[in-house]
Amino acid sequence: MTAAELIILNSEEVRRRSIMLMESIPADVVHWKPDEEAMSIIEMVRHMLESEYIYSIIVQNGGNLGEDFVSPWEGRPFTTIAAEIAFSTAYHEQFIQGLRNYSAQDLAEIEIIREERNQRRKLGDYLLRIAYHESVHAGNLLSYLRILNIERPDIWD
Repeated sequence: MTAAELIILNSEEVRRRSIMLMESIPADVVHWKPDEEAMSIIEMVRHMLESEYIYSIIVQNGGNLGEDFVSPWEGRPFTTIAAEIAFSTAYHEQFIQGLRNYSAQDLAEIEIIREERNQRRKLGDYLLRIAYHESVHAGNLLSYLRILNIERPDIWD
């Protein structure tokens, strides 16, 4: 397996498990949040799905979003988790298709430089961090469900 194929596998597995988790959330709790400063469940779901797109634009631009960036999620009302997943699907597929174009040399040599964050990462490292970000928030959602005493899906298959 190539390095790009491993990054794709990791990204797909993270997303598959995230969707298993998201689809298990009852509709009557999607606006719940543990405190006023936290994201609600549906806000966190959107954040997880939208962030992959935002990070992919950062990668395409070598480290920044660009002055004219407007997220496709901008202004979208929060409705259902199923609607959030459906809306994100084409963007996720674009992201995965883009990963197929990277060579091992690209992954090792291209640098993503985010000056505003004082970050400098190799492309392969940065792409893995995108999936890690989603995984961290999946853990947050699992905690939310635990607090609500809602059965959590077995995402460890």
